[in-house]
Amino acid sequence: MIEVIYILWLRQLKHYWRSKARLIGSLGQPLLFMVAFGFGFGPMYTRASGGANYMDFLAPGIVSMSILFTAVFSGLEVIWDRQFGFLKETLVAPISRTEIMVGKTLGGATIAMVQGLIVLSLSYMLGFRIPGIGSLGIGLIFMFLIAIFFTGLGLAIASKMTDMHGFQLIMNFLIMPIFFLSGALFPLENLPPAIYFISRIDPLTYGVDGMRGALAGMSVFGIYSDLATISALSVFVCMIGAFLFSKIEA
Repeated sequence: MIEVIYILWLRQLKHYWRSKARLIGSLGQPLLFMVAFGFGFGPMYTRASGGANYMDFLAPGIVSMSILFTAVFSGLEVIWDRQFGFLKETLVAPISRTEIMVGKTLGGATIAMVQGLIVLSLSYMLGFRIPGIGSLGIGLIFMFLIAIFFTGLGLAIASKMTDMHGFQLIMNFLIMPIFFLSGALFPLENLPPAIYFISRIDPLTYGVDGMRGALAGMSVFGIYSDLATISALSVFVCMIGAFLFSKIEA
């Protein structure tokens, strides 16, 4: 079982490493957001908050964005494999579909983590600082859980689709509201009740809030509450994804 999961995990990492354009291109949007929002809205945030640094608030949200986009689109590999016949060969092999799902989920989550770490490193160039090693460790846990949740979500949706372009449209329809309503770019306090309610049911909200609490000391709901929520959601979505993947037809 472990060998199967490792091979599928390694295959996705090799695909990622060989696609240099994908690696470099996926950094453009997070870097643009950090520069445009960080320096554009920074002075307004500083005045409104009484001197707080907006980059300290923004960086965890942009790291989460990078993980989110990379993780959900890992589902494209399922559709790609289906179109080129690799998925069919995998499904008829003497291995369980749960092992295939776990291998693909860990592979996609690892790639998303790498993207997040690269963006986190770039944020240092723009003035963001992490208090200490312990804070970084807790932040990495939240990054991993965000990656697991959204990789599982992407694979679950991809398992029911055959059209690559349709998958991209559905994912864009889902992830843009998930990102913008998560509090990644703006504080959740003093929001209109309707927007605040939507933010509270947004899974990314708890990942962003937990990571921000760990890396910048700014948490609305509390780190342990965020950790419990995003952990439970990650387990739940992976269980749903495993069920849907078990019903997949190549």
